[in-house]
Amino acid sequence: MSDVRSSVMGGSYARPADTSARIQFRRALTLTAMTLVMPGSAQLVMGNKRIGRIAVRVWLGFLAVGAVILFLAMNSRKQLFSLAIESPLLPVGRWILIAGAIAWVALIVDAWRLGRPLELRRKHRLWMTGINGVLCFVTAGALFFAAHLVAVQTSFVNSVFVADTVSKPKDGRYNVLLLGGDSGPERSGLRPDSLTVASIDKNTGRTVLIGLPRNLQNVPFPKGSVMAKAFPHGFNGEGQYLNAINTWANDHASLFKEKNPGLKATMGAVEEITGLKLNYYAMVNMHGFSKLVNAVGGVRVNVQQRTAIGGIGSPIRGWIEAGEQKLTGDQALWYSRSRVQNDDFSRMGRQKCVMNAMLHQLSPQKVLFNVEKIASSSKALLTTNIPKSDLDVFVDLALKAKTQKVSTVSLVPPVIYTGNPDFAKVRRLIDRAIDKAEGRSTVPSGITKAKLSIPKVSDGTKDPREANQSSDLGAAC
Repeated sequence: MSDVRSSVMGGSYARPADTSARIQFRRALTLTAMTLVMPGSAQLVMGNKRIGRIAVRVWLGFLAVGAVILFLAMNSRKQLFSLAIESPLLPVGRWILIAGAIAWVALIVDAWRLGRPLELRRKHRLWMTGINGVLCFVTAGALFFAAHLVAVQTSFVNSVFVADTVSKPKDGRYNVLLLGGDSGPERSGLRPDSLTVASIDKNTGRTVLIGLPRNLQNVPFPKGSVMAKAFPHGFNGEGQYLNAINTWANDHASLFKEKNPGLKATMGAVEEITGLKLNYYAMVNMHGFSKLVNAVGGVRVNVQQRTAIGGIGSPIRGWIEAGEQKLTGDQALWYSRSRVQNDDFSRMGRQKCVMNAMLHQLSPQKVLFNVEKIASSSKALLTTNIPKSDLDVFVDLALKAKTQKVSTVSLVPPVIYTGNPDFAKVRRLIDRAIDKAEGRSTVPSGITKAKLSIPKVSDGTKDPREANQSSDLGAAC
């Protein structure tokens, strides 16, 4: 008998106090876990049942909304984008998320109270305090972050996509004029030094990039337009190149009825050159582009030739070495615009390679975690007449385009002489490139390498001009 008593006293059997402490600790953990998985369930079991019922119903409502979002993501991505971009309920949703964060924290704290922390042993009490503190931070942080995303996205969309005119696709394609704008104290007005038409299949996202040299001359204008009346024989005076149309029209704004005569005149000229009906334009500010690249942590590019940083009206201040490189915003900007030691046609090819890299490297995850920086840089980066109501279409097409080859055709010598272009031939080249991209023709698209006679680079790297005419831009870059 004394041996049994001694064994119990020695700890071979758990003491009632220890067993009770473990049970209390497990109960406190369970209440916290219940609140994490289904807010309000702890109150239903041990607290204020009325609050518990309200919280559970709200949570079930959140789950129902989540199920609808998941269904749309799997079956109607465009509808999901439309809901996320255009829904008038977004501002309300932001405040619901904020209220939900506060309520969830309150329920977690109440679950901690229901676990009777003062009756727990000191070690268990510290554990529960730490666990509940972390859960309050994580759950509230997640909902506050979601509310912040809604606010940032709403502000960005409402400040950039302010147009209200919707343009329908023509012949199954959206044609968007992409302009790289550059301005400065030494320049007269803003000059779109980079002009590219992105012709996008409305169903598949298959894209053809049409590069227009900035120094294209004898540019025609639509019949009956202000520019056609001012230049009936084309834009062919001293210094009157394609990229100067924007400045001329803005300087003579009194002749136009449009709010933005420069872009209107440029779009009209591009339509006459290409034979394509443009749906929209997007003007990219070069320095805003640099901020965008920095916002997403840089862009990885196969630098095809050693490229100067600076040197356009200023000394060369560095170099981007050839090879696989992760470029900063400043480096990506100079790789896209530098023409020191090479020509405009090399620059056009490099610009297309940077476009291709951005298209394929901007994943939804990267956008999500950098949304505020992207929105901030994009406000300085982008001017467009794409309406908010069409934004969901282009977001969906961008994701589709990531899985497709991108074709290019550029109006460059020797096939197209920029000083006296054969515009009938230009339109044939473009039609052929689009037909091949759509699978309607096996004729080589655009301008073939043989016709261009691009010299091979001695060190084995590619000539950037190859990207100007390719049925697979990714391979050319």
